[in-house]
Amino acid sequence: MKNDLIFIGVIGGSDVSPQIDGLSEEVGREIARRGAVLVCGGMGGVMEAACRGASDEGGLTIGILPGDSRRDANPHVRIPIVTGIGYARNVAVVKSSQAVIAIDGSYGTLTEIGYALQSGIPVIGLGTWSLSIDGRADKTIIVAKNPRDALDKAMSLIKNP
Repeated sequence: MKNDLIFIGVIGGSDVSPQIDGLSEEVGREIARRGAVLVCGGMGGVMEAACRGASDEGGLTIGILPGDSRRDANPHVRIPIVTGIGYARNVAVVKSSQAVIAIDGSYGTLTEIGYALQSGIPVIGLGTWSLSIDGRADKTIIVAKNPRDALDKAMSLIKNP
């Protein structure tokens, strides 16, 4: 059986400003408008705002949770996946995605970016980390101007890997 669903990960901080909340919500809306499935860590902040946006547009949201209870998921997660493995669930979030959109974020987001890049999964960044090696810029995180641009880039990279 062929699975033609597109899975886009959204990663980012759990404590966000109103601006980042709005940006994240619009990313979720764009994911749903394009018929893709949103995959995230299922908790608050960027994850909740993106799930809210996707849900408002009728999209499917999957939350891969760090704890032992489905009730820990934000209210916009349609499919909660309980892992009981804490931050190690970050690997599952990334590996379940065909492209990852990183918004804002702290060190947990940075680890997810690293897992994605190491796995050859494209990372599109909106106000997130930038990388350098020995003082030279590393351009592996693809910078997007806005949520629509982020989704254009993600969809292009998924369809034409």
